[in-house]
Amino acid sequence: MVRIGVDPAGELTPDQLRAGMAELDTLAAEVGARVIGNDLAALPPSRREVEILMDGTDPAVLQDIAMQLCRSAFPAQPVLGVLTFVSHGTDDDARGVLAGFGVPGIIERTAGDDGWDILTVTVKKSDLARVSESRIQTALEASTNCEVRIVMVSS
Repeated sequence: MVRIGVDPAGELTPDQLRAGMAELDTLAAEVGARVIGNDLAALPPSRREVEILMDGTDPAVLQDIAMQLCRSAFPAQPVLGVLTFVSHGTDDDARGVLAGFGVPGIIERTAGDDGWDILTVTVKKSDLARVSESRIQTALEASTNCEVRIVMVSS
């Protein structure tokens, strides 16, 4: 989910905000994204933020697309908001977590003896130089609802 502030200065009228949301719905559908409905006009300017549900693993690409959509839909300068990942527990979700941290890795899923999946994630030790293993472990567990085992290799 990409969030974009579309009227941080509070310059748009309620009609402009409604028209912008309608246009954003259309534009988002054209790129396979979905806008979460929100009555922007009822919110203070600091909270006039759209939420666009998008598929992908590259945060920068998703944010760039969302910004382009908002620039086209609203007659104001949008401001990049927070990117969050919506998880369904899939290997793609795990890849998205790794991509969010900028860490490439190999993901293998196996069935555990107790019925829960075990996700083994192999990463290069050098790729964990700027992000702690525990942060990645926690994010992977939360996004996949699996036991996660991180294996570090030297090359």
